[in-house]
Amino acid sequence: MLSGKRILLVISGGIAAYKSLVLIRRLRERGASVRCILSKGGAQFVTPLSVSALSHEKVFQDQFSLIEESEMGHLRLSQETDLVVVAPATADILAKMAHGIADELATTVLLASAAPVMVAPAMNHRMWLHPATLENIHKLEARGIKRVGPNQGALAEDEMGIGRMAEPEEILAAIEAEFRGTGRLAGIRALVTSGPTHEAIDPVRYLANRSSGKQGHAIAAALAELGAETVLVSGPTALDDPVGVAMQRIESAREMLAACERALPVDVAVCAAAVADWRAADTAEQKLKKNGGGAPALVLAENPDILAALSQPGNRRPRLVVGFAAETENVLANARAKRAKKGCDWILANDVAAGTGTFGGDHNTVHFITERGDEAWPRMDKDSVARRLAERIADTLRPGAEAK
Repeated sequence: MLSGKRILLVISGGIAAYKSLVLIRRLRERGASVRCILSKGGAQFVTPLSVSALSHEKVFQDQFSLIEESEMGHLRLSQETDLVVVAPATADILAKMAHGIADELATTVLLASAAPVMVAPAMNHRMWLHPATLENIHKLEARGIKRVGPNQGALAEDEMGIGRMAEPEEILAAIEAEFRGTGRLAGIRALVTSGPTHEAIDPVRYLANRSSGKQGHAIAAALAELGAETVLVSGPTALDDPVGVAMQRIESAREMLAACERALPVDVAVCAAAVADWRAADTAEQKLKKNGGGAPALVLAENPDILAALSQPGNRRPRLVVGFAAETENVLANARAKRAKKGCDWILANDVAAGTGTFGGDHNTVHFITERGDEAWPRMDKDSVARRLAERIADTLRPGAEAK
C-alpha cells in the first residue's frame, strides 16, 4: 500500500513507455497519487490523453508554457513529491541526469528536485553496455539514485539481450520498498497468520476449511506498508506473497504454531488464519482404499490453540494480540466469549455463514471487540478492513507517531 504517497513519474522516449501506463494504474491501486511529466520523446510513444486518463491528473510537458508555470511551475513539481520515478529511463535522459543538463521540463525538474529518485533503464543492449552509459549509471548510483533493472529479454529490434525495462510489478515493489520503514509502525515487529491449515488423513487426503487467506494476507501487507517488520505465517493459498513481508509457509496447525514461536518476540500478533480445530489422530502411511466394508472410522485429535498460546502471559507475549472469530450464528456472543477464553486483547468477529460471501470473497463485515466494548465496522473490501485494523494497531502501539 502507498496510501498518501506522492509519486512524480517521468516518462521518457522509449518503446517501453507503454509499460508506464500499467505502472500508473498499479500505483493508484495502491493509494498513491501520480503526477506525470511526459518528455518530448515519451510523447512519441504514449499520448497525454492516455496518461491523464489513468493518472487522473494533468500531464506536464512544456517547460516554457506560461499557463503551466502559473499553475504548477517546475519548482513546485520538483518539491511537491515524495519520490521521482523515471520509467522508462533512456540512455539520453540518464546521460543528462549524470551531467546536470536541463534542456526540457523533465530534466529541469530532475535537476531541481531534492526528493529521492528511482530510474528504470530501457534501451538496446549495446547502448546499455556502452562504457559511457555504464559510467553515467555509476555516477547516478553514487549520488544515491536507485535503479530497477534493466532485465534480460526480447528487445524492440527483435534482438535478445540486457536492456529491457523492468516490469511494472517489479518497479512497484521497488517503490514500496523505498517507503518501507518510514511509516507509523517503523521499528515494530508484527506476526500475522493467514489461510487454512491442511491436516493430513493419508498421503492424499486432508481436513481443511474454506479460508482463502485474503484477509490475513491483506493485514500483513497493510502492517508492512505502515513500516512494521512483518512475518506472515500462511497455510496453503493461491495468493501471491504480499510485498515487503517475510513469508513462512506451513501445512498443519502444529507447523503453524512452531513457525509462530520461532518468530517471537514480536510487538503485535494478528491471528487471522482459520486453523483446523482437529486433525486425524493417526495419519495413514498409504492411501486409504475402499474395501467394501463401509467408510473407515476417523479418530480426531484436538489441534493446538495458537491464539491462546500467543496470548499466554509471560515475557514472550506480544504487547497486542488480535484474534478473529469466524462464526455462523450468535456472532457477537460467541466472539465475546472467545476473547475472554483465549485471553487476547482484541477480536474481529465476522459472519461466515453460507450466503455471506466472506470465506473466499473480497469483502468482509466485522465487529471490532475489545474489553471496552464492541464496534460495528461497515461492510468493506478486505484491503480496507486491513488498513483500518493496521491504523488501530498504530494508534495503540505508536500513539501520535506520524510517517517520516
